[in-house]
Amino acid sequence: MDTNEFFAPLRASADDGAAAENAATDKVGVQDTEPSDAVAEAGNPVPVVVKAEPQKPARVPVWIDLLSPTADEIHDIEKRFGIEVPTREEMQEIELSSRLYDEDGALFMTVSVLTRATTDVPQTTAVTFILVKKTLITLRYADPVPFKTFIRRVKKSPSLANTAEAVMFGLLEQIVDRLADLMEQTATDLENLSNQVFASPEGPGSDQDHRETLRQIGRTGNLSGKAKDSLLNLHRLGLFLSTQTRLKKDAKARLKVISRDIVSITEHANFIANKVTFLLDATLGMISLEQNNIIKIFSVAAAAFLPPTLIASIYGMNFEFMPELGWEFGYPVAIGLMILSAVLPLWYFKRKGWL
Repeated sequence: MDTNEFFAPLRASADDGAAAENAATDKVGVQDTEPSDAVAEAGNPVPVVVKAEPQKPARVPVWIDLLSPTADEIHDIEKRFGIEVPTREEMQEIELSSRLYDEDGALFMTVSVLTRATTDVPQTTAVTFILVKKTLITLRYADPVPFKTFIRRVKKSPSLANTAEAVMFGLLEQIVDRLADLMEQTATDLENLSNQVFASPEGPGSDQDHRETLRQIGRTGNLSGKAKDSLLNLHRLGLFLSTQTRLKKDAKARLKVISRDIVSITEHANFIANKVTFLLDATLGMISLEQNNIIKIFSVAAAAFLPPTLIASIYGMNFEFMPELGWEFGYPVAIGLMILSAVLPLWYFKRKGWL
């Protein structure tokens, strides 16, 4: 439960300075009369004009960030701005009409943002942007890296939060930049995986049983899939914002740049997805080849020891009349035949290149 409010930085203008100077000279209870009138009407009480200091309007925040808000905090926001904040279950809905809509002049935009990207279980979390009047309200139940980064930047440079639209586009740019960095790192990891898959079995970088390789390929594929989901949501958000007439020309130009970046990163994510599929097929192919080699060894061993087994089986029969049983050299000859019948198939297989 963490709620932050950010205000636009104050700007001191020439008019504000003159007004402040005039306000400093006007004191409560100061007589506002002409000197000639005061002399002419001596002895009469002089009227006193009391000037009340003008009340300054309450400052409206340009950004309210709701992180895992309580029911009371949500109720306070709804009462304060006259809106109905979507529930956590409504934020998870995938239909476009539930994620992007205009309600009484307030824009409700829900997108999926990648979080925990550097762990073994990357996830996407729903983040809702509510643009109402001059305030942006963000509702989220996780703390993605782009939000942490943008909050730090705003605290260092308050000018980044001049308007609600500036905050929204700043957050979108931060999310897109984060996805771009992740796709670049994923491409590097896939290059290392490719070298590992096609490395020589005797090399130092080879994975003998391919378990770790398959695990890394699966994690990379999962990450790229969730990144593509986030990019698709951002692309739909960009199309929705491009139809809004309330956005100014510079805001639409900024949105156009963000949309171009989203398209380029999506193309890169598609390339990564294709490479993940290729590496997965290649790894499974390598495993199949190794299994075939093992089966071939057993097949050769069975074929090599079949003739000796046949000879041993013949002389193991209990027939009454077997001339070789009474022969003095019968035993060594049988042993020699078995050895010879085992060596000849091995020599033949070796000659054919099957071993």
